[in-house]
Order: sequence, then structure tokens, then C-alpha cells
Amino acid sequence: MIEIKEISLNDKKGKKKFFKFLIDLYKGNKHAAPNLYMDEFAEFDPEINDAFRFADCRMFLAYKDGKVAGRIAGIWHRGVNEKNNVKQLRFTRFDVIDDFEVTKALFGELIKWAKELGMTEIIGPMSFSDLNEEGMLIDGFDKDSCYIEIYNYPYYVEHMEKLGAYKVVDWNCYRVKVPDKHDERLQRLSDMIARKNGYEILDVKYWLKHDKKKLKDYIMQSMDVLDEAFEDLYGTSPLNEKQKARMMDTIFQVLVPEFAGVILKDGKVIAYGLVIPSMLETMQKARGSLFPRGIIPYLKTMKHSDVADMLSIGIVKAEANKGAVALIMNTVLKGLIKRGVKFLETGPELETNDNVQNLWKNYERELLKRKRCWGLKVE
Repeated sequence: MIEIKEISLNDKKGKKKFFKFLIDLYKGNKHAAPNLYMDEFAEFDPEINDAFRFADCRMFLAYKDGKVAGRIAGIWHRGVNEKNNVKQLRFTRFDVIDDFEVTKALFGELIKWAKELGMTEIIGPMSFSDLNEEGMLIDGFDKDSCYIEIYNYPYYVEHMEKLGAYKVVDWNCYRVKVPDKHDERLQRLSDMIARKNGYEILDVKYWLKHDKKKLKDYIMQSMDVLDEAFEDLYGTSPLNEKQKARMMDTIFQVLVPEFAGVILKDGKVIAYGLVIPSMLETMQKARGSLFPRGIIPYLKTMKHSDVADMLSIGIVKAEANKGAVALIMNTVLKGLIKRGVKFLETGPELETNDNVQNLWKNYERELLKRKRCWGLKVE
């Protein structure tokens, strides 16, 4: 027997069950990187996540024979719907045992809610903003997950197809081999572009040591750049100051100065590229709680990691196609080589976003994973 229970956003015990199901489901899976409880509680707390000002959320747990067998959350993102003139309900945090009837029951709750709201389509997995994990893994199940990615078992895809879901968009994830030596040609090109356009490379290491408050201001400016650069991509919505501040705090937790390329013009950030060490081992050892289990793996990872993850890259529209990206790549690659990183994983890139995928066309790379945003008609 399958029973669906709704979890109130004020029910901390129920939400803990909701978050813990993911950790239990993927226990022992060497490719999955489960989220931290503190991050998930913050994401689903209207007092902390300012996205709730223009979005509503409902959370559901599925029980089979008295045991938790699946979970799903629905997000009615009024901000994105108004921006794109659509009637969509998002689904996120969908995880389930290999039982299609459980999946069917979970999505049944979202379909009922979508009808009540007058929505015509359910899409996902997508969360409150493009800063969160998005896209269901459809290819590359034997590859490690990045910090900003969703990992799922292959049977999820079968379940979605049985539901009658269809492709909306796909994201590609690449692994790039970090060169053994720095490319002096890239250095010369970067120097020329900087002189021509009046660009300056921010000394992140200096500001982190001497003036963190000023560095935070630069990072907040980078979030403004992200907002502008990403506004035309699928599923994105404008970020307010509180959301940007939360992202900045996350960045500071995993910031390696040598992996950050921040470009200034007239003292203002016009482009950035942020790379972080792979947090896979840390997240696995933590099992939801960084303290105490995950702290030693975290400290080891921050000191050295063979793999790094591309967190985000963006350029203001006024400076696009002027070569700022060369300065970012030059700075970040020098840092990766210096720290002995062997591979860089790009994270999800929209298959139609040629600009970001072309960044790595001159480097040895392979397509590791593909992720999908599914759609379901509400009838």
C-alpha cells in the first residue's frame, strides 16, 4: 500500500525525514554527492530563502508498507512564470525506490496541485533558481557527481518515460584535462586583451587575506554579473540581494583564491569565473552533516584535489566578445596547474549554449554526463 503525506514547511522533523531519504537511498553509492542538511533546511525555509517572496512550495513523502519510499517537492514559481508568460509548476528533490507506482503517486499530488493553480505543465527537476541543482541524469550513471549536480539511478529515466514525460532541454557535462604546463600564448593574449580594454585581474588571494569585507563586495558584484549574463538562459529568474548574499556565503566556504578569475574595469567587476575543488568525498563522508564526519575530508579537499568543478562563469553583456573570458581561463588554469589539479569538470551546460561549450574546444575534453529537464502536460 502506498500512502502520500504532505510535509509542512514548519515541520522540522518531517523535513529531516524528507532530506534524509536521499542520503539513505544513495548510501554506499560511490558516484552520488548527497546535500548537507544545513543547506537543504535553508533552501526550504521561507525565513532564509528569499525566493519564497515570489514562489510557493509543497513537499511530499511517499510511504510503502510503512516505510519511506520516495519524495518530491513542487515549486510554483510565479516570478519565472510571469517573466516567461508560462503556466508551469516545477518539481524538485524527486527521489524514489525502483517502484513506478510510487513515482506515479508522487507526481499525482503535483498534478492535482497544478490543476488547482491552473497550470498547464510540470517541468523539472528545477529548484528555486539557476543557482541550484537542476536536470535529471540521463547518461553517465557511472561517473562521479559534482557539488552542483543531481545524481540519480538509471531507473528514474524509465519512470519518467512511463509517466509520458518529454524532453524540454538537456545539459551537457564535460571533463577537461588540465594542461601540464601553462600556455604562454594564452598569457600573451590575455595581456593584450587587458591592455586594449582596460581590464584588471583582481588579486583574490590578497583581498582574502587583507580585506574580506572588500572581497565580499567584489563577490556580490560577481553575482550581479551572473544575474545579467544568465537572464536569457532556460529557467532562470532574477536574484534579489538576499539570494545573492546566500550564494556569496556558499562561495566563501569553498573558495580557493587561485581558482577564482575576477575581471575588473574601472574598478567594477565585469566578468568572473569560479572553480572549486571537487567536494564529492567530503559530501559522502559527511552524510548530511559536515561536523564532525565531514570536516577532515573537507580540510583535505581544500588543501588538494585531483579534480575541480566549474561553479559558474559570467560576463556582462557590454563586455561580451571582447576577450575577457581569455583572462578568466588564463588565471584559473594557472591556479589549477599550480595546485596540481588534473581534471576540471564543467558542471551542467545547456546543450544550446555554444558560448560556454566553446570555451574548452582547444583542450582535451570528453562528454561525461547528460542531464534533462522533463515536461509533463497537465490535462
